[in-house]
Amino acid sequence: MRSIDLNCDCGESYGAYVMGDDAAMLEIVTSANVACGFHGGDPEVMARTFGLAKKKGVAVGAHPGFPDLWGFGRRRLPFSAAEIERLVAYQIGAAQALAAYAGHKITHVKPHGALSNIAAEEREIAEAIARATRIVDPQLVFLAIAGTELERAGATADLAVAREIFADRGYSDDGQLLPRGQDGAVLHDPQVIAKRVLDMVEESAVIATSGKRLPTQIDSICVHGDTPGAVAIAAMVRKELAAAGVSLRAFVKPAG
Repeated sequence: MRSIDLNCDCGESYGAYVMGDDAAMLEIVTSANVACGFHGGDPEVMARTFGLAKKKGVAVGAHPGFPDLWGFGRRRLPFSAAEIERLVAYQIGAAQALAAYAGHKITHVKPHGALSNIAAEEREIAEAIARATRIVDPQLVFLAIAGTELERAGATADLAVAREIFADRGYSDDGQLLPRGQDGAVLHDPQVIAKRVLDMVEESAVIATSGKRLPTQIDSICVHGDTPGAVAIAAMVRKELAAAGVSLRAFVKPAG
């Protein structure tokens, strides 16, 4: 039986603002990417999320993004590669500290939002993120969008790389995510999403909106925790994979 990881971005609430249903998602997924306080999250949310993930046996990673609470890290900010390298290192350190506080341990790094999208296209930015990850902890797995500069930069930095596809996002023919304002960029129907994910897993390929197939190894599937209906989407994806004989397992064993 083939196994694959199902991950979600979570811990993105902060202060009085609630984003997504982390408790419900952590009942379904096998890995969680926890916001580090820049695009979302705060010390209280981080500690609580790491603690709950440990209780549920869910592997956790740092989810660094741009310092952009107002824009939820989805605006492209003009930081240099060197500045991004330090921003990422800072956030990984915060995640390590709060995970340790909660009795858990981060095992991977996955960039968020606009930072991830830029790095998927621009080698210099991808390498800055990979370099920061390796400098802080070379044992961390680099969770990268399959077939992009992020995947290549992780390999160049001699990091273990896990290749990720997105359940709830549309792809262009070059394997990049469609901009969120474009038709078809964000998907919402759980059954349609689950069938598409199963097709990608069975074909080992990213399927673009046009139908074009881009062959790739797939280690993990992401459902965005802030997508409306995220819990239903994640549950349907898990159900359909299980029905097809695919087991769900974290791409890296949860620490502790």
